[in-house]
Amino acid sequence: MCGRYVISQPQLIASTFKVDQASWGSPEASYNIAPSRSVPVIRSTEQRREGLLMRWGMIPFWAKGIPPKVSTINARVENLETAASWRHPWKHSQRCIIPANGFYEWHHNEDSSKQPYYIHVKDQPLFGFAGLWDRSTTSEGEVIESCTIITLPASPFMAEIHNDKAREPAILATTDIETWLSGSIQEATKTLKAHPDDLLEAWPVSIRVNTPKNNDVTLLDKQPLIQSNI
Repeated sequence: MCGRYVISQPQLIASTFKVDQASWGSPEASYNIAPSRSVPVIRSTEQRREGLLMRWGMIPFWAKGIPPKVSTINARVENLETAASWRHPWKHSQRCIIPANGFYEWHHNEDSSKQPYYIHVKDQPLFGFAGLWDRSTTSEGEVIESCTIITLPASPFMAEIHNDKAREPAILATTDIETWLSGSIQEATKTLKAHPDDLLEAWPVSIRVNTPKNNDVTLLDKQPLIQSNI
């Protein structure tokens, strides 16, 4: 899964992803982006790439603007065609890119403590998660657009870190960005693959990242591993 991520270079998003029109203003750097936050998202509409803010955590079109009780920050690739929250945006090619400079995952130790790790992509300082988006309207008529990050079974590298659920976010190769945004469903499906392990790097970070209000660049600093009590 992916429950926290980092955007340290928001000023590069538009140029990196060739955004034609952005309505997100001037996004600030954030080192601990948590669910329910408004986050920068890129999607294709009418042959243009649009940049806008969306709520992270999908509110399906049928939910009348009310966030589901179950978590919708991540969509399992195995369930895109069948799950109630994902099948409509998947069928209607409501695909998007959620830009990031890195993300966090937690390793479960034998003594039940959790060691957070920061992971970044060596070949893409600013990369894109493959995501889906949807639009839901409240009973008062407010339109809420929201998104989710697609996850995959973990590669050996990521499974060693995220050893509880063994999942990882779908990171798009630069050569797959256009296909993901504008290709057919069959073409887009082929882009959902684990990023090569030799292009990922990770190190342990402070448990300060566990609290969303902690949001500064020192969260990325390498820290000693939590010592097991066993």
